[in-house]
Amino acid sequence: MGFRSTMMVAAALAAAVSFGAVAAPMSGNPILPGWYADPEAAVFGKTYWIFPTSSRPYAEQTAFDAFSSPDLVQWTRHPGVLKIEAVSWAKEALWAPSVVEKDGKYYFFFSANDIKNDSEVGGIGVAVADRPEGPYRDLLGKPLIGSFHNGAQPIDQFVFKDDDGTWYMLYGGWKHANIVRLKDDFTGIVPLSDGTLYKEITPAPEYVEGSLMFKRGGRYYYMWSEGGWGEPDYSVAYAIADAPTGPFKRIGRILQQDPAVATSAGHHSLIHAPDDDSWYIVYHRRPLGRTGRNERATAIDRMEFDAQGHILPVKMTHEGVPAHPLP
Repeated sequence: MGFRSTMMVAAALAAAVSFGAVAAPMSGNPILPGWYADPEAAVFGKTYWIFPTSSRPYAEQTAFDAFSSPDLVQWTRHPGVLKIEAVSWAKEALWAPSVVEKDGKYYFFFSANDIKNDSEVGGIGVAVADRPEGPYRDLLGKPLIGSFHNGAQPIDQFVFKDDDGTWYMLYGGWKHANIVRLKDDFTGIVPLSDGTLYKEITPAPEYVEGSLMFKRGGRYYYMWSEGGWGEPDYSVAYAIADAPTGPFKRIGRILQQDPAVATSAGHHSLIHAPDDDSWYIVYHRRPLGRTGRNERATAIDRMEFDAQGHILPVKMTHEGVPAHPLP
């Protein structure tokens, strides 16, 4: 290359830098190191948080780590934010966090013990801390929900605050989902507007677990996981309704395996950037070539909508998302 050509390339690069054309740093996928699943994503202040399940055999699934980031790219691990020793009734199988902030305190909802019937102790618990990174302590000394209602196993809870300040919790496994209204102090539940305590809102026969709700454009979006969590066809679907209690009718899948990227994509959460209408889906998936049930890794990709408000199919990537510092 001659001197003139070299100078032209240098000038072009300088112009690209000055006009912001240089590629922004990317998160990469998986976004977290190690085996983590069921990620709960949240924004507290100027920090992004991910609270995942430690993906191990149930007997070893006895603590939660958390991860924080200022920009979705650089993540800091906070080990052992909730340990099983802090929950007197829990013995194993801690999973599926849902974490919210209320009045300066942080509430960590979780599943424990994988109960199979009402004679076993376990279900959905709640812990509290003064900081997102804990340490969290058990709030009740017993499960918040420790028995089956409407056929729903008490697992995979998601806590949702409506615009009027009402707190709801959606949960359920074994192909049944319920919604309950939480007390303002999260120590129990109160009747819904129709007088019921546990209202079944199972959106479709394909529903398995992993409930999530958000509100956009005045409508309620209900998302969930389908298929077996240890199988390649694990996936995410959704429905829309005019009320948090439904009725919901399945619209379709928006996240599923890609033979060029990963399999078993499901049990997700969402980040809605507070400064614009950017949405990110945080989920777990199984890397290609891996077949172990607990070989699950946490990833992040963009989630977008069409003009009618329908969720577009998510494209899984190895690159992840660009840096998005919080304002």
